[in-house]
Amino acid sequence: MAATLHLNHNWAGSRSNFTLFRAVPKLLCMDVFRPSVPEQQLPEQNAPGQHAPEQHSPPATTRLPHFIAMIVGVAFALLVTSGGGPVAVWGKTTNLFSAHQNPELSPATLTEPELDRQRPQKQAEMLLERAVSRSAGAPNQIEAQIESRIDAWRGKLQWDAQLSDLTTVALNSNNHSVRASAIEVQLAAYGLTKTESTVDALVRQADSRDQQQKIWALWALGLLGNRGVEPDRVVQVLAAQLKDAGKNSDGDKDKDKGEKNNKEDARRWAVEGLALVGTTTTIAPLLEAMRNDPSPMVREHAACSLAESGMLTPEQRLIAVPQLINYSADPALDAQTRSWAFRALADITKQHLPNDSEAWRNWYQTSVASGP
Repeated sequence: MAATLHLNHNWAGSRSNFTLFRAVPKLLCMDVFRPSVPEQQLPEQNAPGQHAPEQHSPPATTRLPHFIAMIVGVAFALLVTSGGGPVAVWGKTTNLFSAHQNPELSPATLTEPELDRQRPQKQAEMLLERAVSRSAGAPNQIEAQIESRIDAWRGKLQWDAQLSDLTTVALNSNNHSVRASAIEVQLAAYGLTKTESTVDALVRQADSRDQQQKIWALWALGLLGNRGVEPDRVVQVLAAQLKDAGKNSDGDKDKDKGEKNNKEDARRWAVEGLALVGTTTTIAPLLEAMRNDPSPMVREHAACSLAESGMLTPEQRLIAVPQLINYSADPALDAQTRSWAFRALADITKQHLPNDSEAWRNWYQTSVASGP
């Protein structure tokens, strides 16, 4: 039997703030879902249709210092690395933590016996800190350590500000293994098992009228899909969410506006879910969303998901290049979307070409399409 999985939510990244400096419109990295205090409960624990009891989010005064500290840290890092002045946020936040080594996290302090003496919460924190700081050991080794402990952690981790911040930074790391480690820790903290029955419950919840439950289900589906739990089905469910452009009816304008905003948010988090899954089948719906979604917010997140956020590999991202070149020259698209196409091309290929579609097309034909 499957229950509605219930969390109280807040999420990083406001609906209207995607760039730190408006003078240079660029894309931001992945928005990371930051739920507060998840229920440590499996889908099978409640009867069908029985909702988990409602919880209340921590007061805004409790969350605000963590949020402000993170934003200030990102802004400071951007100004330092750029030498001051307006700079693009997209691509900068991935290096915020990983660029600094932490001497306190040496191999000697993170041996298996010493980790075993720590509580599960502390183990998760120490290993994530080690991963995002690159203090010791290869990321693949840290990922293996985390995966070996995941089953023991499930149901024993508390989703607090520390773990939330660590997974947020890890999911925006420039290292694929660090991002994978963050996914494992989130699933353990949510108490979600990697089973088809969990996907079944989340799929039902993705159609919930409760916006908070719906959004979290879309995010959690992406986490599970990335770990190989029914990824094809997960992609179908998330892609279906993108087809609802939120057309308003001829009713109350305030009500219609609220419904439109809810649908826009759902599509944005469906995009983030697809980015998490990281299979080649996610590329087509992300390209479709980047071109045709009526919301600039959704289009920008789709472009960022294709370019560098989420779990696609560099080889997979190259598949999107021909279509991105087409988008950059498409007169039916607005100037902002075309500029996002150019930025995505630069991030994927690491090429420094002008914002000229023909230059990009010539480069692709001579350097990629023609083969080695």
